Amino acid sequence: MKADKNELIEGAKAGIPIVMGFIPVGIAYAIIAKNAGFTTIETVFMSLSVFAGASQMMAAGMYGGGAAMAAIVVATFIINLRHIIMSTCVFNSMEELRPWQKLLCGFFITDESFAVVTSRSSVKTGFRYMLALGTVTYLSWVAGSAIGALTVEFLPETVTASLGIALYAMFIGLLFPGIRGNVPLIILVVCTALLNTLLSRFLPSHHALIISTLSGAAAGTFFVEPDGNKNKSESGKERE
Repeated sequence: MKADKNELIEGAKAGIPIVMGFIPVGIAYAIIAKNAGFTTIETVFMSLSVFAGASQMMAAGMYGGGAAMAAIVVATFIINLRHIIMSTCVFNSMEELRPWQKLLCGFFITDESFAVVTSRSSVKTGFRYMLALGTVTYLSWVAGSAIGALTVEFLPETVTASLGIALYAMFIGLLFPGIRGNVPLIILVVCTALLNTLLSRFLPSHHALIISTLSGAAAGTFFVEPDGNKNKSESGKERE
């Protein structure tokens, strides 16, 4: 019982850095949705039912721009294809789950929770840890959306324009512990960021992000060694 409680506490603590980024970014999403013509209820309901910031922002922006519903569905489907890979990686790093537990955890998986879970080296993640992590981040995203929807008319333009930077600051905070001391991974991260910056000059930002991320991931499979495998190989050499 005590172990279960500790697992819940650890999961909730791991979600705190994500909360600090999700609330302002949720507000930024709500501003986009409201400007696109969404009502307050529609804006918050989308966060309650979808829980995918990038696709929500894109869908709201496309709707506001007059895009056809079929185009919005196809675009969000493509941008969310990465969740299939992320869910597979997360489930492989977790203890054995029942089908309903996989469905619930799958809903909670975001880019940020994926980074947290997969950076736990070789430690197996339990269902309660993922449940606490997912619940904390989900509620913060919904709260940010609600705050933005209710206060969009009162926020100064300079404030709304700067909210998006919180997401990048959060990613840096999540990424740093995992890459510290791993020189090949540091080089890969820097090169991926530079590629994204370069592509953003010629392509829409979400296209540049997807291409640079997939390119970095593909390159990383050839020369970046996970810490867990490195530790295993080192322990094996010590035994010999």
